[in-house]
Amino acid sequence: MQTKTRSRGSLRLTRRGRLVLLTAGVLVTAAVVAVFALLPEEPERPTRLTVVEGWRAGQVYAAVDKALGEESGTTKKAARTARLKLPSEAGGNPEGYLFPATYPLDKDTTPASLLSYMVNTAEERLGGDRLTAGAERNAVNLYQTVTIASMVQAEAAGAADMGKVARVIYNRLDHGLPLQMDSTLNYALGRSVLDTTHRDTRIKSRYNTYARMGLPPTPIGNPGSQAMAAALNPPSGDWLYFVTVKDGDTRFTADYREQRRNVAEFNRNRKAARESGSGAEG
Repeated sequence: MQTKTRSRGSLRLTRRGRLVLLTAGVLVTAAVVAVFALLPEEPERPTRLTVVEGWRAGQVYAAVDKALGEESGTTKKAARTARLKLPSEAGGNPEGYLFPATYPLDKDTTPASLLSYMVNTAEERLGGDRLTAGAERNAVNLYQTVTIASMVQAEAAGAADMGKVARVIYNRLDHGLPLQMDSTLNYALGRSVLDTTHRDTRIKSRYNTYARMGLPPTPIGNPGSQAMAAALNPPSGDWLYFVTVKDGDTRFTADYREQRRNVAEFNRNRKAARESGSGAEG
């Protein structure tokens, strides 16, 4: 038998599952109260979203979908139709201009408005005469500088190495050498790994900087301020090669034979780490 309770207020379920009185004059049965009590808690929507330095556009889209509670792929579609203030060289592709920062979210935030916020922030941080002049000193335009900064972000082991990595890129361009950046192969293959095979270097892609000369056609991620500063003002040096032999030990050189010795040491360290790991797991 159901019992009826007359109340001067209506009931609603709070975020913690408790019933509270609202407006007067509502009749609620015990059975209805029980149903309310069984309703799942509605998850709270985040109030901000942090875009991490170096994230690719696809990672940003996925993070926005999750933060705004959208179906997967919603933000990617919005990027194609939103009127984003991108440079003409970008061809409508926001890669490189989804500026890494923490963005506020509210009930009115949409994928399109959030992407616009990111691109406008990039325009504020990456535009201006000072940055354009810095790019011209390096005989590239600003969009190409963002592309270089994206490689610096992906290749450098830490902020301390960013300037030297940028200098290697400029030096190889000046010498008419292919960039041979593993980060561009990873971008083409949609992955992030340390080991690159000979087969990888033969893929047919505009992002294959082993087989193609010059810069990749677009940035390969969204660089932060430090990577951008390194691309604009790299230190002087004759380096043409670099490899991170182990954590905290990145070696730069202009001597190919020295580079081969450094790479051999890197491979030995990688092999030892794999053998140690497999031994520990077994």
